[in-house]
Amino acid sequence: MEKAVVADNKPVEVLVESGKTYYWCSCGKSATQPFCDGSHNGTGFTPKAFTAEKSGAVYLCQCKQTKNPPYCDGSHELL
Repeated sequence: MEKAVVADNKPVEVLVESGKTYYWCSCGKSATQPFCDGSHNGTGFTPKAFTAEKSGAVYLCQCKQTKNPPYCDGSHELL
């Protein structure tokens, strides 16, 4: 299986709106990181849909190694 591209070696803070659905890039190729722009087409990757439980800041993974997608779990520290 193809490996995800490391988009960055640190998480990104994103403001989300309660009840809104977002699509996190899992392949690392999106030009609109950390969100999907369709760059995964033709790969084995699909975006991870998530709905914000509350409005506010969240930290989304950009290394694409998290065990809790789309949220950063510190996996970038191991790269």
